[in-house]
Amino acid sequence: MATSVAVILALTACGDGGGGDNSGTGGGSSGAGTPTGSGVGAGTPTSTGNVDPTTTSTGNVDPTTTSTGNVDPTTTSTSTGTIDPTTSAASGGGNCTTPVDIAAPNGNPFAGAELFVDPGYVKKVDSSIAMVTDTALKAKMEKVKQIQTAFWLDRIEAIKELPAYLDAALKRQNETCEPVTALIVIYDLPNRDCFAEASNGELQLAQNGTQRYKEEYIAPIKQILAAHSGQRIAAVIEPDSLPNIATNLGGKRCDETTAQSYRDNVAHTLKELNMPHVYQYIDAAHSGWLGWPDNQKAGAKIFAEVIKAAGSPASVRGFATNVANYTQLSYTSESYEQQSNPCFGEFDYVDAMASALAAEGLGDKHFIIDTSRNGVGNIRADWGYWCNNKGAGMGERPKASPGGATNLDAFVWVKPPGDSDGVGQEGQPRYDLFCGKENADTRAPQAGQWFHDYFVECVKNANPPL
Repeated sequence: MATSVAVILALTACGDGGGGDNSGTGGGSSGAGTPTGSGVGAGTPTSTGNVDPTTTSTGNVDPTTTSTGNVDPTTTSTSTGTIDPTTSAASGGGNCTTPVDIAAPNGNPFAGAELFVDPGYVKKVDSSIAMVTDTALKAKMEKVKQIQTAFWLDRIEAIKELPAYLDAALKRQNETCEPVTALIVIYDLPNRDCFAEASNGELQLAQNGTQRYKEEYIAPIKQILAAHSGQRIAAVIEPDSLPNIATNLGGKRCDETTAQSYRDNVAHTLKELNMPHVYQYIDAAHSGWLGWPDNQKAGAKIFAEVIKAAGSPASVRGFATNVANYTQLSYTSESYEQQSNPCFGEFDYVDAMASALAAEGLGDKHFIIDTSRNGVGNIRADWGYWCNNKGAGMGERPKASPGGATNLDAFVWVKPPGDSDGVGQEGQPRYDLFCGKENADTRAPQAGQWFHDYFVECVKNANPPL
């Protein structure tokens, strides 16, 4: 009954609205979609905050320069990711007299659980705290250290750090004797982010990318997750991938071969990570990309086909929206032209996408919304300005079952505030034109590297305030 009511509301809140262009050119879940005409759904996806794999460290890293999701090297494991499940910390123990019941209330992995705080992100925040003298600002930054952010597996090398991250979450669970939910991001497809410049990945189809993705990336992740079966793990699956082939096919490097690879490899991931304690959320872009009705339908159709190709895994809980983007939860106007997009925020978009998914037989799916940097509106002149937007502020804190939209499991912080979207200086490697737009902070370092000044701004502009 609740779902039926929500679908009816979706048709009102984010329905036809003048009609979208089914040839819309996508937008990045790391950034926004760039509408290029009346009703055209949206443009250039880019970095979700991940560094160039050719320049990253092997794990013992300076937190001021590393990508997201790196734990404190003084406490991390030296495992290569190929571990013996019989000796893993997944066996539990600790202070609890009986094993912690990790069953999720109504299937929501964020409900009734502590949301695990990434020690690597805490270390980055500490690096910024050490650089400021304002007592009030320091106090706000200290609060950020208590907020969950996602652990990004943005390259094969990062897998080495995953066991220690999950072990730390399990240790916390065994201290509190209550469920603790860890949040990870799967993000290393061959030909990754085919419509971007700042976030191209390490694997290429032409260089045995599919085999490496399956054998060197997904296989060890699967083994590690299986060895941690005594804890809840939520996973955001491949930001920017399927939305790109919904709207950007034929643009830049988004050709038919890449599109089929995205479909096949995402389906492979969904199938391989199908475990009772793992909750998978496929990236579903955001209101400024798939908000137009035709784009919604195209996206929902692809999502349904890929899930079916994977064998309809039970662990596919639903979809993640607004990943690394700035779109507010709701608003009535923005500084840019709405361009006939009927979705005026992520609440509207989730309602609309829920309706589109229901039409494809996926009416049971749930959503999470990335609210890490969407606290402030009217900071950009176009839907498509996704890169280090000046004036941004942290948004709603991670929270289970917040309400406001159809089947909404949680607000989450997928993009760790302070990690750069992309380098802002023209001429630098991986420079994207959107990182030089008028609303972008052009002081920014490479994607995924710590951007202290931007972090300070996000803290100061947090809404709700810290």
